[in-house]
Amino acid sequence: MGKPTDFDGVRAASASTIEIDFYYQGARCRERIKLQPTPANLKKAARHRAAILDSIDNGTFDYAVTFPRSKNARRFIRGDRLDHYLRAWLDGKRPTLKASTIQTYEKIIEQLIVPALGHLLLPEISRPAVRNWIATLTSGNKRIGNILTVLRGAMGDAAHDELIQTNPLHGWHYRKQEKPNPSKGPDPFNRDEQARILGAMRDEVRPLFQFAIWTGLRPSEYIALEWSDIDWDRKEVRVTKSSTAAAKGEIEDTKTAAGNRVVALLPPALEALKRQKQYTLLHPSGKVFLWPKSQLPFKSDSDIREKLWRPAVKRSGVRYRTAYQTRHTYGSMMLSAGEPLAWVSKQMGHRDVVFTARTYAQWIPNASPDLGLRAVEMFT
Repeated sequence: MGKPTDFDGVRAASASTIEIDFYYQGARCRERIKLQPTPANLKKAARHRAAILDSIDNGTFDYAVTFPRSKNARRFIRGDRLDHYLRAWLDGKRPTLKASTIQTYEKIIEQLIVPALGHLLLPEISRPAVRNWIATLTSGNKRIGNILTVLRGAMGDAAHDELIQTNPLHGWHYRKQEKPNPSKGPDPFNRDEQARILGAMRDEVRPLFQFAIWTGLRPSEYIALEWSDIDWDRKEVRVTKSSTAAAKGEIEDTKTAAGNRVVALLPPALEALKRQKQYTLLHPSGKVFLWPKSQLPFKSDSDIREKLWRPAVKRSGVRYRTAYQTRHTYGSMMLSAGEPLAWVSKQMGHRDVVFTARTYAQWIPNASPDLGLRAVEMFT
């Protein structure tokens, strides 16, 4: 007959721990509990073991929940590996996302997430594990945000499909302190620089970039533009589509919902279109802008940048900036001239006025001798 302190499957393992022994899924398991092996604690451990055996019999036992720090727990976790799940998840997203978005997600998954976390099972993905990994990256906050967008979305769908209990990244963001980077953001061309760059271009190339400077369209938008998008009577252009390298020349929706817009054609933009007519108006593709020599559609803005823009800027002697700065040039010109912020924001297809104001704050006039005098005149 055993001692009163002897219990089946329970024994003192050390001066500060008690070991319990049980079988789960045909495997013998031993786990230690941090309790001094006193008679009272041994009895408590025996009750704990009895509860485990009962939950195993009922099919409700969760090893990882009962012993979250146990090395044995991973043997019994049910779920896909993160790398396998992410690839299947992305395949399921292909019908609903733009080709450029799919390409971006694929790079983030294969080049960043999978090498670091791909070996983990879905239930093993936790906020601390992701935070510890993200903290090692040298990426900026914008890049980190994009990474977390992918991982958060995938884990959210996994929770919705009941593959995991909850999304550990729901509502969580990570931002590190960053010094302002002057090389990013608007660096527009002034009037003299614009004239020098346009003057260095061939006649058949110049209309494209004059149009870009005076409409603020994104490169992906103006290379997808068709003559049917031009309303000559109203002097407007309807922007509804784009073409990116990821789409391989195929037409997609605009970058954002706000990007689907109507843009006023100011006189310099109208002049550029009228000169462009002689080159592409009758072309079967219907495109406004084509390769000058081959008359083939552009596949991406990278072709324009390297073969048309960069050589012209080099010939002009102007300090080089990317062709995307034509868009910032438009925004800065409009605001410097005092055009309404809300109108400029809508013209550029920004998601809201706040974004426009934050991006072009330094070009918004904030001092004038007659500020407030209209109100004085009206109400006094």
